[in-house]
Amino acid sequence: MTASLTLACLWALAANVLAMLPSRDNHWRRAWALIALGVPVLGLVTWQHGPWLGLIVLAAGMSVLRWPLVYLARWLRRQLG
Repeated sequence: MTASLTLACLWALAANVLAMLPSRDNHWRRAWALIALGVPVLGLVTWQHGPWLGLIVLAAGMSVLRWPLVYLARWLRRQLG
């Protein structure tokens, strides 16, 4: 397994462990940190393994960080009409 896939697996493991720990702000600070760390890892996976594996890793990250995506979709709907 390459370094980029290892980093993606470690990111997923860290995301799941962080989700299990209690939080006062509903995990938003952790979500922003995971997004900031996950974007470069996603770029590295896509660069090394191509767009299909990059899309699979993106889908995995989206399943972990689904609430920020829900709020982004709601915000976009309000902005667009």
